[in-house]
Amino acid sequence: MPTFSYTALDSEGRKQQGELDASDRDHAARQLQRRGLLILQLRQGSRLLRSGKARSVFQPVELITITQQLTTLLSAGQPLDRALGTVLKNVRRPAAQAVLERVREQVKAGLPLSQALEEHPGSFSPFYTSLVRAGEAGGVLEVTLAQLAGYLEQSHKLRGEVINALIYPAFLVIGVVGSLALLLAYVVPQFVPIFQDLGVPIPLVTRAVLAMGEFVNAWGLACLLTLLGASWLGLAARRDPRRRIAQDLRLWRNRLFGPLLQRLETARLARTLGTLLSNSVTLLGSLAIGREVSANHALRELVGHATEQVRQGSSLSLALSAEALLPELALQMIEVGEQSGTLGAMLIKVADVYDLEAKRTIDRLLAALVPTLTIVMAVMVAAIMLAIMLPLMSLTSNI
Repeated sequence: MPTFSYTALDSEGRKQQGELDASDRDHAARQLQRRGLLILQLRQGSRLLRSGKARSVFQPVELITITQQLTTLLSAGQPLDRALGTVLKNVRRPAAQAVLERVREQVKAGLPLSQALEEHPGSFSPFYTSLVRAGEAGGVLEVTLAQLAGYLEQSHKLRGEVINALIYPAFLVIGVVGSLALLLAYVVPQFVPIFQDLGVPIPLVTRAVLAMGEFVNAWGLACLLTLLGASWLGLAARRDPRRRIAQDLRLWRNRLFGPLLQRLETARLARTLGTLLSNSVTLLGSLAIGREVSANHALRELVGHATEQVRQGSSLSLALSAEALLPELALQMIEVGEQSGTLGAMLIKVADVYDLEAKRTIDRLLAALVPTLTIVMAVMVAAIMLAIMLPLMSLTSNI
């Protein structure tokens, strides 16, 4: 049954917002009218999941800074509209200024901050606006904003560590492939006519390297285009939801990169759910947002199925254990949190554990990957040079 989000006025003129399930728009409107509400806005779709398609005008560091500054100003007792005005003065980029100025105008006009942020779904995620709404409802907006800033900073820090850790191996791989391609495509073919004119016996290793050089010289561009075409077809195949899930599932279970991906995604999901639950967002609402936060579509499908099972009365730990995707330790910690009534706090601990495990996994991968690539490059270059030098050495020994 579809979900409809609405904005309406009650009999006392107070604005009401919420969601309801109905067979169609007319049925939803009749339900609201029976409650004595005057409908201002009614549209299909969950407000929690309306994230929009526009790209955020805020850079990650910029959004973290804005959230931190707003937290500090509100904690110092400044009214919200003045705090937004102060933050606006420190924003330099025109696009970001325009969004913040619009939010400030809406707040001055009487809208809650969460609703003003929802008008810019491309810049403020459902996770962000849901936490702000929870803070407003509990009267602890500055506390919630502080937690939100911490969450954003932790996520950005971990993402930066992963990217920085992969930069050197990526350049090393490019260097290895580029060096081998240069040697095989341009250097090695120069020696073919020389060896033919001299008539020296050519060892097997030299014949193999010469054949590789001729192949790369003749078919290298075709192989590159084929590789690019296969990559494009792979990306095109991801438009099919079932294939996308199957690809992500294979990546999740990959022996080399699977463990790192599992730790990163488990930490992200747990931190998202834990932060939302700790701020009084419902479990179903938290799962709906957590599903959208996940970058792996196999995990998204698991969270979607878990949401339906929780809706039917299942525990979260049991619902998430339906498929062997999440680590066993994480499931056990979630079960303990449910039994002790501290699910939100326990999910934060799960995130801390797997953030640390992800960092250790990255360090171990780098410790093994960098020397391995260096050795492979040295051995292959040495083999090519040896293949070239052997016939020349044979020639000099016969003189």
